[in-house]
Amino acid sequence: MVYKKMNKELSILLEEIGKKAKSASAILNTATCDQKNKFFDFAIASIQENTDAILAANHIDIKAAQENNKDDAFIDRLMLDKDRLQGICNTLSEIKSFEDPIGKVLASWDRPNGLNISRVATPLGVIGLIFESRPNVAADAGGLCLKSGNAVILRSGKDGLRSAEAIVLSLQSALKLSGLPEACIQIVPSESRDAATKMLEGLNGTIDVIVPRGGKSLVAEVEKSAKVPVFGHLEGICHIYVDEEADEEKALSICLNAKMRRTGICGAVETILVHENISSSFVPKLVASLSEVNCEIRCCKNTIDFDNRATLASEDDWSTEYLAAIVSLKSVASVDEAISHIEKYGTGHTESILSKNKDAQLKFTNSIDSAIVMINASTQFADGGEFGLGGEIGIATGKFHARGPVGVDQLTSFKYIVTGDGQVRS
Repeated sequence: MVYKKMNKELSILLEEIGKKAKSASAILNTATCDQKNKFFDFAIASIQENTDAILAANHIDIKAAQENNKDDAFIDRLMLDKDRLQGICNTLSEIKSFEDPIGKVLASWDRPNGLNISRVATPLGVIGLIFESRPNVAADAGGLCLKSGNAVILRSGKDGLRSAEAIVLSLQSALKLSGLPEACIQIVPSESRDAATKMLEGLNGTIDVIVPRGGKSLVAEVEKSAKVPVFGHLEGICHIYVDEEADEEKALSICLNAKMRRTGICGAVETILVHENISSSFVPKLVASLSEVNCEIRCCKNTIDFDNRATLASEDDWSTEYLAAIVSLKSVASVDEAISHIEKYGTGHTESILSKNKDAQLKFTNSIDSAIVMINASTQFADGGEFGLGGEIGIATGKFHARGPVGVDQLTSFKYIVTGDGQVRS
């Protein structure tokens, strides 16, 4: 049941969702690893069994998005098919294989007075996830939160709500079969923005952390309005610096992949910086290759004349996250100038240096203050699954608690357990 607007009934429902999540998180605190792992087996089976129902819901979402004139990148993020559902199942299987983080002793030491102090991993509690058009996020977040002992309340954007609800129904069926509360994973049945506002207020203290996954406007609004802690990134203006000592053949392949594999994800490269000593040889090949796959290229004044298919970049291009088949190119005089450009226009997400020079690599990785810094690799690897984290609930660009892909271990806090034998303090 989808509520079109906020009303008294929905307000009461949201408060009930929060209460149920809080109760479920308390039960998860004592759930065994085996019990949680059974959930993943049931969840995979349930998604496979309900493939037709999930794809039917997604078909309705896709049709509505097309009627609302959503662009191709948006449709790609929204779309599910049998291969993508299998990918969801593969991610759930990988999350299952991870060591249970809860109860893990992070550090332990003895004091001179005989006390033993241990720092032990604990769940965060209840996580509120507000996301936009990618329904697979419901499964990723549900699995990651469950494994890390957290209950999750999902709030999908209206464009993918039917798809996300269908996935959540499969997950809740798996929870029931594994003897865990269905309220461990809930989705808000509403398209109302007011429902998201209620979550940002914490649902009467039941939400411990908010995670936004979506575009710049969504994340900015969440970080501005939330009354509970937030894991978030404003946008992913990712850069590649092609050094004068780069392997140009490999660099060409990396740049093409980083831009065009999937243009609508936050790890897609938006600006490519090329050392001026190789720009006359490398930029024409790059522009030609990108043009062949229908990518629009916006070049700086020093590279615009290499190919008439390029257009002149404006100042705004350096600070734009395109999330589309558009890329900006700029010639730089050195690794230092590349670093300065990234410091000025970057958003702290992902940057990559393509170079065989170890000194240049070291200078770049030491100087760039982003959550992810790569060497000779595509920025499209900025993904929790590719990091071996079993998917991600998001990529955090802040510096507190979690940074980079937020996986199972990042969804925990800790407490101190102090063990004595009758000690008193003098």
